Amino acid sequence: QVQLVESGGGWVQAGGSLRLSCVASGGIFSSRIMGWFRQAPGKERELVVVVKRSGSDSSTYYGDFVKGRFTMSSDGAKNAMYLQMNNLKPEDTAVYYCATTQFPLATQDLGTPNNYEFWGQGTQVTVSS
Repeated sequence: QVQLVESGGGWVQAGGSLRLSCVASGGIFSSRIMGWFRQAPGKERELVVVVKRSGSDSSTYYGDFVKGRFTMSSDGAKNAMYLQMNNLKPEDTAVYYCATTQFPLATQDLGTPNNYEFWGQGTQVTVSS
């Protein structure tokens, strides 16, 4: 059974930075698709960033709101992926989730949360103004 565990959330002032981590059990980082989503109170879960691998190639897709502020990375040896978030804004306040799927997805389907079968428990990020 694949398990994902996030950490690194917390409180930060606007303009600050946080680094989220997601550690997986079950060796899922051979998965072709993995990423981060977030959900703010009263809002739908939305894509932050997703990486789609095809052979030795990979493509990274960011949510429109990211605008160069966030960077996703991974460490296969540690079964971990990371989300570096810089220049945080109050509107970035949300619960952040890592997710993955073992099934292929078309590019236009990468941003749909229901297409991912494995999720972490989430980590809260709060940005104050």
